Amino acid sequence: MSDPFPAIAEAEARGATADLFADIRATVGVRVVNLVWRHLATIDDALPWAWAAVKPLYQQGMVDQAVIGFRQTMALPVLTSLEGDEPASVDAVLASYDHSNTVNLFSLGALVAWLRGEGATHGSPQPGLRLAAPDVALPALASERDVAPEIWQRVLRLNRFGDSERPLILASMYRHLAHAPAFLARLEPALAAVQADGTLDRAIATNRDAARRSSRVLARAIAAARPPRAADIERSVSAFVDHAIGKMVTICRAVRVARKQAQP
Repeated sequence: MSDPFPAIAEAEARGATADLFADIRATVGVRVVNLVWRHLATIDDALPWAWAAVKPLYQQGMVDQAVIGFRQTMALPVLTSLEGDEPASVDAVLASYDHSNTVNLFSLGALVAWLRGEGATHGSPQPGLRLAAPDVALPALASERDVAPEIWQRVLRLNRFGDSERPLILASMYRHLAHAPAFLARLEPALAAVQADGTLDRAIATNRDAARRSSRVLARAIAAARPPRAADIERSVSAFVDHAIGKMVTICRAVRVARKQAQP
């Protein structure tokens, strides 16, 4: 079965795509290019158009200000304590994705709203100071062949939390954390408990709705010509906003709180 969301690996990017990946890393302030951008690179002309459309939202601190307001009222399920003596890479991965997923949720949510013509009719995006991005190195992005079968199966089980029975997109955060199997073994029952009592799904839905409202305001700041493959771009980006990024913003933040690592 073909991958419905193929992506270009950072190490394999060449020419203009490699240049765009470098600009995304520098602008967002992280060392890895999130899957959504790497997927857009597989669609003709989608990545340069999408990045040009939303880059000013990052540069002017608009997404950062949206994130600050969002985090003040985020709904979070209460996980059992996840404090422990894990490798430093665990908290590095969590910090990186807590930052990049959340800012990307707002910029890409704004892009989806703009493409759908659903921008807010009132309200103005607020520029401001940018959030400090975590300067951390991440372990390799693991694939199935890199880890033991039981670890990969746990990664796949974790990916189902907060999503449909057949999630289309494998969250990259879990692939980075596959190198810390003891932590994943503790994380799985913690997420299973809040999935079972419904608090995880309710928090994700609440946060998605809040982010969607804010993103519609941010869409007012996008100034771009409509691209030739607008429908393909909207379909792909909305899948990430509604699924992988939409759920992982809540999950990652809840995990960091359970590890007492979350920052404003």
